[in-house]
This record gives sequence, C-alpha cells and structure tokens, in this order.
Amino acid sequence: MTDFGHLLTAMVTPFNDKLEIDYEKTKQLIEHLINTGTDTLVVCGTTGEPATLSKEEKLSLYKFVVEQVQERCKVIASTGSNDTKSSIELTQEAQSIGVDGILLVVPYYNKPSQEGLFQHFKAIANSTELPIMLYNIPGRSLVDLTADTILRLSQFRNITSIKEASGDLSKVAYLLEKAPSGFKVYSGDDSLALPILSIGGHGVVSVASHIIGREIKTMITSFLKGKVGESADIHRMLLPIFEGLLITTNPSPVKYALEKQGISVGSVRLPLVPVTESEANLITSLLEDFHRG
Repeated sequence: MTDFGHLLTAMVTPFNDKLEIDYEKTKQLIEHLINTGTDTLVVCGTTGEPATLSKEEKLSLYKFVVEQVQERCKVIASTGSNDTKSSIELTQEAQSIGVDGILLVVPYYNKPSQEGLFQHFKAIANSTELPIMLYNIPGRSLVDLTADTILRLSQFRNITSIKEASGDLSKVAYLLEKAPSGFKVYSGDDSLALPILSIGGHGVVSVASHIIGREIKTMITSFLKGKVGESADIHRMLLPIFEGLLITTNPSPVKYALEKQGISVGSVRLPLVPVTESEANLITSLLEDFHRG
C-alpha cells in the first residue's frame, strides 16, 4: 500500500501576469516544497484553483510535476468533480501520466445522497488501479460524506485514505476505530493536524506548508517520536499562521504570503481576487512576528 507520508502540500498553481500557468515558477515552487519537508504534492486540489483550470491545463500540470519531481516525493492528482463520467476520464488520463495517486472531492453543487456519493466513488475506484484519497470538505461541497459511507468505501482495496476537512474530531476517532487496518485519515485543516495525529491520524494535507513547511514537519516528527510537549509547543507557535492564511478565501492569502517570502506564484483567477490591503497587512504582520520569534 502506497504511503504518502505525513506532510502533504496542496500546491498552489503559479500564474504569470496573464494568469496562464507559469511552469518556471512551478518548477521553483516544487523545489521549495521538497526542500522544506513535503512528502507528497497534491496537484490541482482546492488550493490549486481547479475550478478555473481547463482539463488540458490540469493534465499538463500533472505531467510537468511528475517529470520535475523525478520520484523525490509522491504526486497526487486531484481528479474529482461533480460529474462522475468526467472524473473517471480525468483519473484514467492522470494514471497514464504516472501520478502516484488521486484525490477525489465530494461532488459539489448537485447535492447527491449518501448512496449517490457511494456509487460515485465506487465507479471511479473501479476505473483505476491508483490509490485513492477521498476528500470531505462540506464547507465547499455542501454535502458531508458521513462516517458510515466512508467506512463502506474503505472496503475497496484502492480507497486507502481520506482528507477530512469537516473539523469533526469525534467523526475522525470513529473512523479510525472502525476502518480497516491501514486506512489513513489526514487532516484537511492545518490547525487540526496535531489534534488529529493525537487520536491516530496519519498527517495533514497542508496549505501553510508553503510558508512554514519545516516547522510543520518538525511538529509532526516530534509527536511521532513521543515528544508530545515539544510538538504541542510548536503547534501553538504556528497557530496564528494557520489561522491567518484563512483570513479570506484560499488560496489568495497563501499566494500573497509566498510572494512576501520571495517565491513568485502570481495572482488568482476570477472569481477569486487578491487579498485586500488590510488582509495583506495582517498577513505581513503575522509573518514578521513569526520570523522575529
């Protein structure tokens, strides 16, 4: 069973001044993330602005990342949508490119029932050999993938993990107690990475790792080595950054923060907009406070 590690980064999609994918900037970002502790890159997830990327752009980005990484870390392609047929087609094409796994978000907007969700994920799982990470984010998809549905899906050999972004720690604990051995639960929220690790979770699919990847990796490693107090100290130190990067819709804040750290990734595509002046000032202040220690 593929292990995607403990620190996964939901990578932003770098754009040039014309808001086209900038592959030179993407190369630089990949190197930065690998060098700061990322175990797996998640490409075209929420932070990568998939709603405004064409199918051709997604496939081109998957291919570029796989070639640039050269097996130094794993690559997960986010191929889920609210259209099962399209998700299957994109998944199969991503598999042919050579990604290591896929991320499947709960279908948004059409509000499927739990049985509809089960059949959606079942159909995609049956179409690929790749390991699948489910992605539950009711704040964006509206529908919550329930624990019982997740447990049904965990019986499929290639549905191996979930990125859980509901914020429900009781649900996570229930899943970890009832799911098959080896099924991994990742936090979909940076601020809950350590709490979820503490009840048996495996890691985090992070946004803040763009900015503080080394520190998040140290927090996770410390916890896994039994240095719980040290890990908790780091968590509390990082919490203002975790929360500050959510001041407005992701990924506008993290793209701004990357620019402030000298890593150019460009702006966001409409209907998203860049951070406001007041939001930028807050993020700048948080980064300055953090680096002052």
